[in-house]
This record gives sequence, structure tokens and C-alpha cells, in this order.
Amino acid sequence: MKKRIQNRFVADYVLMFLISTLIGVFAVTLLSFASDVISKNLVNHNYTAEKIMTDDLSVMEMEPVLENGGGVQVVSKNYEVIFSQGINNLPEVLTAETFTDFLTASQAKGNPYSYSIAYNPRAEFWLLVTFPTSVRIDFAIVHNPDFLSVDTQRVAGVIFAIALFYLILLGISTVIYSKLTSLSIINPLKKLCSSAGRLKEGDYTSRVDLNLDNEFGELETIFNQMADEIEKEIALRKQSEENRKKLILDISHDLKNPLASIMGYAELCLTKTEMTTEQLRAYLTTIYNNSNRANRLMTDLFELSKMETPDYVLVKEKLDFTEYLREQMGAAVANLDGAGLSYAFDIPDIKIIAAVDRQQMSRVFENLIDNAINHNRPGTRIDLIMVDHPGMIEVRFKDDGIGIPVELSEQVFEPFVKGDPARSSESGGTGLGLAIIRKVMEAHGGTIKLATENIVGSEFILFLPKS
Repeated sequence: MKKRIQNRFVADYVLMFLISTLIGVFAVTLLSFASDVISKNLVNHNYTAEKIMTDDLSVMEMEPVLENGGGVQVVSKNYEVIFSQGINNLPEVLTAETFTDFLTASQAKGNPYSYSIAYNPRAEFWLLVTFPTSVRIDFAIVHNPDFLSVDTQRVAGVIFAIALFYLILLGISTVIYSKLTSLSIINPLKKLCSSAGRLKEGDYTSRVDLNLDNEFGELETIFNQMADEIEKEIALRKQSEENRKKLILDISHDLKNPLASIMGYAELCLTKTEMTTEQLRAYLTTIYNNSNRANRLMTDLFELSKMETPDYVLVKEKLDFTEYLREQMGAAVANLDGAGLSYAFDIPDIKIIAAVDRQQMSRVFENLIDNAINHNRPGTRIDLIMVDHPGMIEVRFKDDGIGIPVELSEQVFEPFVKGDPARSSESGGTGLGLAIIRKVMEAHGGTIKLATENIVGSEFILFLPKS
């Protein structure tokens, strides 16, 4: 993977570095401006010692200072307090040394009091104005352009060095941080791209393993689910292709025998000059039976193919399913009697409404009856039992005949299942009847399965939703 994203991160962080530097310069300027504005608007700035200073103490305007919670002290040149009102923080014993210490401490950072001190050389006294400090920002950049100092260059150099070191440190940390944060995105992306590439090349077992509890973790889940679906789809497509090839082989196999018989007996009828009427009738009967079998096979194959297309739509109507089932079984009685099969139908004498396609649902029971006739010996008993469930109709169709092997219980509904008695030429079946039944039941929202608990015979269980 190219480093476009990583470079983009570096560029973004460099931009943030420049912006943060500008913000820092602006913050320093703003802080200095704020300090100046605040100092000019505070009470202690309006009533400083210089502003209220007079030679005569009796006319000095001390009331505003006292009214605003401040204090005023006058100290003589001999360090005697000759006047004091309000706040007084002077040492109890005032000497030249203690007064000097007091003056030094009064200008210290973080002092909870604001002091304004001025000396009157004519009257020879110091005037102290004291205000308690509520909030103060002790920040200021001071430069005297009128007097150059020998330390100016040295101080400027130190300030420049500190600023340069700060910028270098900030730049290095920006690059390192951008690299680290970009890796948290680039590494998962590399794994995703690698897995997606393998998936593109046909490795449908490719998966992503990030173990992250973030958006990449969600993307991992989505990608793996997508890969699962693709793998299943490919497996189904391969299975479908194999089924298609198998279906073609099975159709060819099942059509080969009747067509070979038709061609053989037709050729015999054409080439054999001396033939009795009985022989000719027997040959023609064989030709007709094999033609009929081939026609049934093609008809069932056409129906099954039609059901698997998107255009297959049922024409449903709501009807009394119990009455409909009686009609279907009544129509089958003649065929069952002709095949020598006994039967019993247990259909409730109540009205149960279901939405079905009459024609397609008729194929279900016709195919079940045909299978029972074609694959069982005379004397076999057929039972049909209908059970009413909440929201569902259950129909059991069972016999005590030759049965179906248990290992075919799942595959028996596939077309041309090997081992299915329906594929024998003697039975007359096409091998597609049960596949058609399943398609019709699924189209109705129902199901069909082969019961495996019966030891004798076979039993099909159908479920159909009620309306």
C-alpha cells in the first residue's frame, strides 16, 4: 500500500503544528493585552498613591480608597506611621530595614494585596495605598526602548533559544504522534486490503482478524460476513453447476432407454416383412409406452424448470381445504382400485380455509398417488390423515409398502436421486415427482418431509399455512 494516508496524516499534523503555534503567539499577546486592560479598570488603578498625593494630609482624598475596602498609611522620613486608616500591613516595628523589606515584598508575584507607594519629597513622607486583590493576572512583557541594556542581547538570545527549542520539540512530537496515530489506521487497512485481494483472486476462505473494538472492528465483522456469503454463494453456484451437469446426464440416461426401444421397434416394424397382427400390435404397444414415458419425463422436466424461474407465480384462491382434499382423494379412488391398493382417508369434517393454487396443489397429491401406485405391490394400504393445527394444516400420506431407504430421506426430493425406485423403467416414474412436490409446497409457504421413524413403508408429512 502506498503511503498516501500516512503522508496525509503528517501534512495534517504539520498544519495543526502551525495553527497551534499561531494560537500560542496570539494567546501570549492576548494575555498581555488582558493584563493591561484589567489593571487599568481595577479600583486600585484609579486610586493610586500618585493620584491622591498632596502635601497637606487634611485635603487628601482618602474616602474613595476606604469606601472600596482599601487602606491608607503615611510614613514619615523617620519611618514613623503618622497616619493610618483601613487595611494596614506594615510591620509592627518599622525601621529602614523592615520598611525596605516591606517595599520589596509588596511587588512580589502572587501577593494577595495590591500596593501603590509614592514618596513626597517636599513634605518628606511616604504614602501607601493598599487594596485587597480578588483576581490578578501577573503577566507582562516590558521593554524600554529609550535605554539599551547590556543584557538586552543576552535576554533576547535566551528567549529565542527557548522558543526555538519549543518549536523543535513540538515539531518532533507532532511527527512521532502522526506516525503512531496513522499506524493505528494503516495497519488495519493493510490487513483489509490483503484479505480483499486474496478474495478477489479466488481465495474465498480469506478472512480478517483485527481484534479491534472500534469502527475497524465493525468493518472486520462486515467483511467477514460478506466473505461468508460469497463463499456460500460460490459453493452453491458450484453445487448448482454440478447438479446441472448431473441433471443433463440423468435426462440423457432416462431418455436413452425409451428412445432406443422406440427406434428399435420402429425399425423392426419397417424392415420385418412377415409379421402377424399380434406381433405388430405388441411392437406398437411397446413404442407407445416408451413414447408416453419419454413424454412424461419431458413434461415433468418442463414443469420443474418453470418452477425454478423468477416468472413462476401461483394463482392462489381461498378455499375450504378439507373439501378440496376430499375431491382430490375421490378422483384418485379409481386408480387406487385399479392398482389393487386399499386406502383410508381421515379428513376432518370442518371448514379450514387455505390459499392455494388449485392446479399446482393438485400435482402434489397426483404425484403422491402415482408414486404409491408405481412403487408398491397390490394389497398395499394407503392412509391419508389431515390434522388441523393453529395457523397450519398437516397432511400425512403414508403406506405400508416397500418404503424408501433412510439414507435417502434428505436427497429423495432432488431430481433423479440414485437409488430412488422412481427411476426404474419398470415403475414408469420419471424421478421428478417428489422434486415437483417440494417446489409447489415451498411456493405455497409450506414444507414436505419424509418421516424416518417408520420401519415399514414410507410416510410423507406436508405442512401448509392456513389463511
